[in-house]
Amino acid sequence: MTELRVRRARIADVAREAGVSKAAVSFAFNSPERLSAETVTRIHEVATALEYRPHPVARMLTARQTTTVGVLSPQALPQVFANPFFALFAEGVAAVTEERGFGLLFISPLHGSLARAVGRATVDGMVVVGLDESHPEVEVIRRAGLPMVLVDAPAWPEHGAVEIDDHGGARSAAQHLVDLGHRDVLVVAIEPPVPGGNRAMSVSGRRLAGYRAVLEAAGILLGPERIVAGPATFDGGEAALLRAWEDGLRPTAALAMSDAMAVGVLQAARHLGLRVPEHLSVVGFDDLPISRFTDPPLTTVHQPVRLKGEEAARLLLATLATGQAGAATHRLLETRLVVRRSTAAPPRTRGQEVVGHD
Repeated sequence: MTELRVRRARIADVAREAGVSKAAVSFAFNSPERLSAETVTRIHEVATALEYRPHPVARMLTARQTTTVGVLSPQALPQVFANPFFALFAEGVAAVTEERGFGLLFISPLHGSLARAVGRATVDGMVVVGLDESHPEVEVIRRAGLPMVLVDAPAWPEHGAVEIDDHGGARSAAQHLVDLGHRDVLVVAIEPPVPGGNRAMSVSGRRLAGYRAVLEAAGILLGPERIVAGPATFDGGEAALLRAWEDGLRPTAALAMSDAMAVGVLQAARHLGLRVPEHLSVVGFDDLPISRFTDPPLTTVHQPVRLKGEEAARLLLATLATGQAGAATHRLLETRLVVRRSTAAPPRTRGQEVVGHD
């Protein structure tokens, strides 16, 4: 076999050394169920000895597989990568897919149409972020016959899902502020990335319900004027607090639905001459690495972002390997409140008034 090492081994070389046809070698890599276990083992042993690797394009054409997993985001890619949450999530997906020999394709709206982007994607399956079964894009994937795993969406009989306890995490954040004595609270919400869908079942809807349950139990009315929405980015959070301030609101605390938005709130507070937490307490959601290095370090709700990506990839690859839709395996990951230095009692309880400038 040594003379074959001079050049890259070909399928004919493996077939000759294993004593089988070239078609059998192809079956061993693409449709092993068509051969006996003994034959498949012998072919793989020879292929390993020859350092043979099927050409990825030829293998794709033969097996009608791309060995590529799509990660579908409802936001445009510049907005996606402006959110550090997504980078950490994608890192988790990539860690699993690369280990299994799959590439990643990030899919976002094509010329403003998410459905068009989905329809043109050449992938074996989809990790779908932030869309539930009620979104038309999910129906496009289903009609295409592609396996999928939904992330940040409830489980569905046909598909696996990975989510966190958004409602419980939001409750813990709001309860922390109530326990500190805050009564004037602003919610910096994540705006829906695409129209349609079940708003109540979205990440934003579930977190808002958690905040509201605790605040209303404490006798604090959360009117619509105290909910300011924007994209889950630094700029989105900054703009939200500035807009609330321009509208005359003077909250003593802000509940941000993402750490990126919370960092933006911290920046806006500096622009307004507010000190955190002396004048304004801020709570984020995610516990991204940046939250430990903000000034002050951010109180936030921890969720295992990277693990969420890993679990989604594992479910999808298991579906691809078995041909069964993860039989709607559901992963519910835990959250917990991490208290740092961006929260304190409201200023009026310390004999101060909320200051700042317009």
